Amino acid sequence: MTETVRQPGKAQRGIRSLDTAGAILRVMAEAAGPMKLRDLAEAIEVAPAQLHPYLVSLRAMRMVEQTETGQYGLGPFALEVGLSRLRAQDAYHEALLRISALAEETRLMVALSVWGLHGVTIVHVRESIARIHANVRVGGGFGLTTTATGRLFLAFMQEAATERQFQREMDERATSELDFDFDAEGFHAEIARIHAQGYETTLDLPIPGISAVAAPVFDYSGTMKLAVTLIGPTRQIDLSADGPAVRDTLAFTRQLSADLGYRPE
Repeated sequence: MTETVRQPGKAQRGIRSLDTAGAILRVMAEAAGPMKLRDLAEAIEVAPAQLHPYLVSLRAMRMVEQTETGQYGLGPFALEVGLSRLRAQDAYHEALLRISALAEETRLMVALSVWGLHGVTIVHVRESIARIHANVRVGGGFGLTTTATGRLFLAFMQEAATERQFQREMDERATSELDFDFDAEGFHAEIARIHAQGYETTLDLPIPGISAVAAPVFDYSGTMKLAVTLIGPTRQIDLSADGPAVRDTLAFTRQLSADLGYRPE
């Protein structure tokens, strides 16, 4: 007979046997490889004899498979379920569901950007309580060389995808009256630094008095799907590595990336 259990603080009733099966699959998913029955039982704190019937059922469902050495790991149907979940995930939709909390916590403007036909394209803006005199609007864009978000895309996207837009921007700068010397070697070193640290900041650029921090969101394949940019008055945004702006932005993007299936090497 199937046992049921009431979850603490909730009116719904769950099925204990399914909770145990879920715990088995979770431990296997987090393991580095196939596990011995003894180690698996210890991880979920049940006796091996009590665990064995669950494994028999999970093997019949192809959620679990047993190796030639008698160890247990996730089976082919578990992979199919995982891939189905990943295909259904949408980085933009997931970010929209969570962006308000980030804006309210930091009290700063938050912008979501993707790579479009004309480079970095802003697809959503969550205004902040503080008035920010910056031309950040849906459909607009960020410069590749002058903004934190633009340099972020240069750091994490394939060069073949960004090269054309980068060259177009460089050509525009070359013919502009406001053009200044461009240190190509130094710039590429900066892009490598951004890739290594995982985010980028700008202080009073390109608009004096406005600063920003930007971080990438990746999907399960390691592809950068969008950028999350925190923008605010320089006097209100701490850009230090251990400051709240950088810390909160990275916490947001890393959790979202993890929920999309991203596992950094």
